[in-house]
Order: sequence, then structure tokens, then C-alpha cells
Amino acid sequence: MAAIQSTHNKVFIFNYLQSLSQTPHRLRKRMLATWTPDQELNQVRLRSGADMKRKLKWYDLVALGIGGMLGVGVFVTTGLVARNNSGPAVFISYIIAGISALLSSLCYTEFSVQIPVAGGAFSYLRVTFGEFVGYFAGANILMEYVLSNAAVARSFTEYLCSAFGVSDPNSWRVEVHGLLEGYNKLDFTAVALVLLLTLCLCHSTKESSTLNLIMTIFHVIFFGFIIIVGFCNGSVDNLVKPNGIAPHGIRGVLDGAAIVYFSYIGYDSVSTLAEEIQNPSESLPVGIVGSVLIVSALYCLMALALCMMVPYNQIAAKASYSMAFQNIGWKWAGNVVGAGASLGIVASLLVAMLGQARYLCVIGRARLVPSWLSNVHPSTGTPVNATLFL
Repeated sequence: MAAIQSTHNKVFIFNYLQSLSQTPHRLRKRMLATWTPDQELNQVRLRSGADMKRKLKWYDLVALGIGGMLGVGVFVTTGLVARNNSGPAVFISYIIAGISALLSSLCYTEFSVQIPVAGGAFSYLRVTFGEFVGYFAGANILMEYVLSNAAVARSFTEYLCSAFGVSDPNSWRVEVHGLLEGYNKLDFTAVALVLLLTLCLCHSTKESSTLNLIMTIFHVIFFGFIIIVGFCNGSVDNLVKPNGIAPHGIRGVLDGAAIVYFSYIGYDSVSTLAEEIQNPSESLPVGIVGSVLIVSALYCLMALALCMMVPYNQIAAKASYSMAFQNIGWKWAGNVVGAGASLGIVASLLVAMLGQARYLCVIGRARLVPSWLSNVHPSTGTPVNATLFL
């Protein structure tokens, strides 16, 4: 009996060592493995159990694209770039950045029409370059989403304070003694916002899209208010004084374009909804490209309005639009800017959280993270586990 047991142990050890010796080959094979679009659409997608519900239409995608991009970026970058880089030509910087974003969005459109699955860039890279490149990019995108969403949620508190006329945003935060200075203020307002949006996203993608559509309409109206006020109360002379329309030359305009491109981040989230669109081949191009074009036009007009209200060398580096309104005697408009920015932050956060869950869901389908993260709830048609986890 002991001899038989010893033989079994030797066989087990031999098989284990043999399998271990094959690990580099298997790992290399897995890293370079690619999947066809047909496998992605049929074989891999079935690993989620239930299907995501196809309820979104082209106008939902346009609104989601606008909501994802039309966030706080324009309020942060425009004044800074106009003052330090582009001058009044900051609107040209936005045109250049918009063309770049449009070309990139066309790439996303082409892939999303050919491979209408929820994985976005992860799925496209996995099909073309293999699982290692796809996973590397997907993990980076997820980190970007999670960390930036945390920062954006905290900035929501700051703008909400501004909307209520509170100058110190830390007055709404809870200080914890014993933690490192700068990391010791807990933001329960941001936590409550993230939890509320998470519950909304778990319940229904269509209802989340409707909520985003309502917020986006109000946000566009708010942008229109700033543009009209700027054009009516500003002066064309400010576009050429004191040092011309491009005081730092072409280099300054291009440097500015590289910085304001930050304001366009978010259009890629639309491609992650490809499994939830009724007619992806027609709706995706309209949703992705249309949202980029609309946002580009709004950004250019916003930049022009700011530079018409205030000479570029007098624009405040922070809270540029609030200070510009104060310069024309509309101090109350600072509260309006805070309210509008808060609404934009909620919309962009909603779209980002929508996209990040779809990325993790499809990475789970590829078995590169625990497969339970890929489960889609049969009644809601949403990736509940991935949404809650993130």
C-alpha cells in the first residue's frame, strides 16, 4: 500500500513539474492570443449569462457623449491656457484639440461598428494585438476612471459650495485628526453622490441615460447663458488687445491645444455601450461624432465669450468665469457658475461610471479578472457586480 502511495506521489510531482515547465509557453501563447470579432460577439459575450438590454437610441448616445465631455474641464483649463499660452486664440486651440478628438472618435466609431461589444478599447486591442496589450490598456483605463472619478466627486463638493455661496469647501468636509495633512478631510457629500449614481446605474441603463439627458439639456442651457452674456457684455477689442490675437505665436496656440484636450476626455465612454444600442451600426457614428462636434462648438464659443469679457492678461488663473462675471458687475453669476459646474460634474461622473463598469465586465468575460465580475443581471440587464465593485 505504501509503495502504491509513493508511486502516486512521484507521478503527481512529475506531472506538476512537467506542467510548470510549460508555463512560459502557455503564458506566451495566452499573451499573444487574439479573438475574432465573431468570437467576441457570440462566444465570449455569452459568459455574462444574461444579455444587456438594447434600449438606447442615437439621441441617448449624443447626450451621453456630451455629458461625458461637457464637465468641469473647460472651467479649469480655458482661463489658464488663455492667460499663459494661447491668449485670445484659445478658441483656435480648442478647434485644433477638437479636430484631434474627432479623428480619434472616428477610430472608435469604426471599431465599435465592427465589434459592437461593451469592452471599448480593451476589446479592440484584444482583437488586434492580443490579450496582454488589451489587458494592459484595460487596466490603465480602469485606474484612470476610478482615480479620476474620486477626484471629480470631491470637486463636486467644491462647486456645490460655490453654488450656495460658501467660500470654503472644507466646511462641508469632516476633518480626521491623526491622518496626514491634505488627506485628512473626509468628503461624505462625494461619497453620497457616488453611492446614489451607483444605485441608479445598477437599476437601469436606460433610466440612467434619461437622467443624463435631462442634466445635459440644463447644462447646455447653462453654457448658452455664459456664451450669450459674454457676447453681449464683452468687446471684440479684447480679442486683439493688448498684444494681438496670438501673443505667444503658433507655439503658444499648439501648447494650449495640448492642454485643453483634457476637456474632451469622455467621448470613448459611448463606445462601451455598444451592446445596449438598438441599431449600433447607425447610432454609434451619430452618437460619438455628433457629441464631439457639438462639444467642440460649445467650447470654442465659451472660450471666445471669456476673452471678450476680459483681456487675456487679466483673466484669473482660477475660477476664470466667476471672476469674469464679477468684472462686469454680475457677482451673483458666480453662484450660477457653481450650480452649472456641479450639474456638469454629476453628468460626467455618471457617464464615466457607466463606462468603467462595462470595461470591467468584459475583462471578466476574458477571464483576466474573477469571472463573477462579468455577470449581467437578468432583470435589469446591467453589469451589477462590476458596477458595485468599482
